[in-house]
Amino acid sequence: MAPSSDNSSGRKSGAATADGGGSGAGPDPRRWKALAVCLVAGFMTLLDVSIVNVALPSIREGLRAGVAELQWVLSGYALAFGLLLIPAGRIGDARGRRAVFMTGLTFFTLASAACGAAQSSEWLVVARVAQGLAGGLIAPQISALIQQMFSGPERGRAFGMFGTVVGISTAVGPVLGGLIIHAAGPDEGWRWVFYVNLPLGAVCLLLARRLLPDTPTAGTLTVRRLDPVGVLLLGLGVLALLLPFVQAQQWHGNTKWLLVPLAAVLLAAFAAWEHRWSGRGGDPVLHLSLFRVRSFSAGSVLILLYFAGFTSIFFITTLFLQSGLHYSALEAGLSITPFALGSGAAAAVGGRLVGRFGRALVSLGLTVVALGLGGTALAVHLVPDRGAGWAMAAPLLVAGLGSGLVISPNQTLTLSQVPVASAGSAGGTLQTGQRVGSAIGIAAVGSSFFGQVRRGGWAAAYDRGLLMAVAFVVAALLIALADTLGHRREQARATGEHGQNSTLRGPR
Repeated sequence: MAPSSDNSSGRKSGAATADGGGSGAGPDPRRWKALAVCLVAGFMTLLDVSIVNVALPSIREGLRAGVAELQWVLSGYALAFGLLLIPAGRIGDARGRRAVFMTGLTFFTLASAACGAAQSSEWLVVARVAQGLAGGLIAPQISALIQQMFSGPERGRAFGMFGTVVGISTAVGPVLGGLIIHAAGPDEGWRWVFYVNLPLGAVCLLLARRLLPDTPTAGTLTVRRLDPVGVLLLGLGVLALLLPFVQAQQWHGNTKWLLVPLAAVLLAAFAAWEHRWSGRGGDPVLHLSLFRVRSFSAGSVLILLYFAGFTSIFFITTLFLQSGLHYSALEAGLSITPFALGSGAAAAVGGRLVGRFGRALVSLGLTVVALGLGGTALAVHLVPDRGAGWAMAAPLLVAGLGSGLVISPNQTLTLSQVPVASAGSAGGTLQTGQRVGSAIGIAAVGSSFFGQVRRGGWAAAYDRGLLMAVAFVVAALLIALADTLGHRREQARATGEHGQNSTLRGPR
C-alpha cells in the first residue's frame, strides 16, 4: 500500500527517518537564520525569471538586439535553469548542499554582473544562460535544506515561507523591474535589473558559509555516485521537451514538435538506465521509487499543471495591459501586484494549516484561483479600456489568495515522505515540473492568445487566454481531489481491516 498523502503525511514528516534529526541531535538553533539566507537566494533566482520581461524594450534599444536575441534572453535562462535542477539536486545530496549552494550563488552573482556589463546581445544571451545554470544549482538545495533543518509543524511553516517567496518573486518581477527602469532611466535602467543581485549575492555568500549546515550523507563524488549516463539522458530529455515550447513563437511550422516524441524516448531510456544502474549497486540521479509514493507522484503532476496556468497569467496580463491598453511597464506591474500580495499573505497561513487539512487545503486553493481568474475575465468585460487594470485588482487578489494555499502546502505534502538523503533530487524533480509546466502553459496559452488577437482584438484574446489558464488549474484540482479521495479510501480500508482483526481476536 502506498503511503498516505493527506493529513497524516504532514504529521509523519517529522519522523526520524525523514528529517535531519534522525541521529538524535536536537534542532539547529540557527535554522531560522539559515532559512532566511536560503529564501533571499531563492528570491533572486526566481525573480530573474520574470523581472527581465519589462526590460526587453530597453535592452532592444541599448544593444540593438533583434527579436531572436530578445527571446533567448528569456528562454536561455529558463532552459538552463530547468536543465540543471535534478542533477544539481543529486550533486547536493552526494557532495554537500552547502557547498553546492555557495558554488551556485557565486556563479549566479558573477553572471549577473556579466549580464549588466553586456556590450552586445550575444554577450547578454551567453551571460543569461550562465546565470540560469547557476540558478539551477541553487534552487534544489533550498527545498533539500528545509527538509534537513526542519521537521513536523516547523517544516510546514518553513515551506510556507518558501511558497511565499515563490509566489511573490514570480508576481512582483514586472513591477520591480518597472520601478528600477523608471528610477535609473530607460537607457541604462535594464543593467540595474541585473546589478541589483550583486549586493544580495555577496551578503548571502558570507552568511551561507556561517549559517548553513553540512549534509550528513555527503561524501566524495565518484562515478558510481554521480551517474553520468543518467545525468546525460535526463538533460537531453528535458532539453528536447522544453525547447519547442519556449521557442513556440519563434520557430514557425510544426517540425519543432517532433522534439516532444524524441523527449519521450530519451526519458524512457533514462528510466530504463536508472533501473539498471540501481540494480548494479549504483546511486541513481533520481530514485524512481519515489514515484510509487502517491503523495510525491500526485503532487509532482499537480504542480506541473498548476504552473502551466499560474505563470501564463502574468505573461498574457502584461501583454494585454502594455500592448493592448498601452500601460507603461510600471503601470502593468502595479496592476498585477494584488495577486502577489494575496499569494504572499495566504502562503504563510497555508504552511501552518497544511498539517491539519492536507491535500484538501490545496483543493480549496485551486478552487479559489479558478474563481478569481473567472472574476478577472468578467471585470475586463464590465470595465473596458484603460480602467481594466483597476477593475481586475480585486479578482486578482482573490486568485492570489488561492495560489498561496497551493504552492507551499503542495510542496510540503509532496516532499513529506521523501528521505532527507534524496531530498535534493526530489526537490529538483518537483521544480523541474514547475519549469516544464511554465513552458507548456506559456506556449499553449500564448498561442491561443496571439491567435485570438488577430481575430477579435486584445480583450477577446485575454478572455481566451484566461479560459485556457483556468483549464490547467481545473486539471490540477482534479488531481488534488483524486489524491484526497484515494487517501480516504485507504484510511477506510485500514480501519475496516483493524476492526475485523479485533473481532477475530475477541475482547481482551
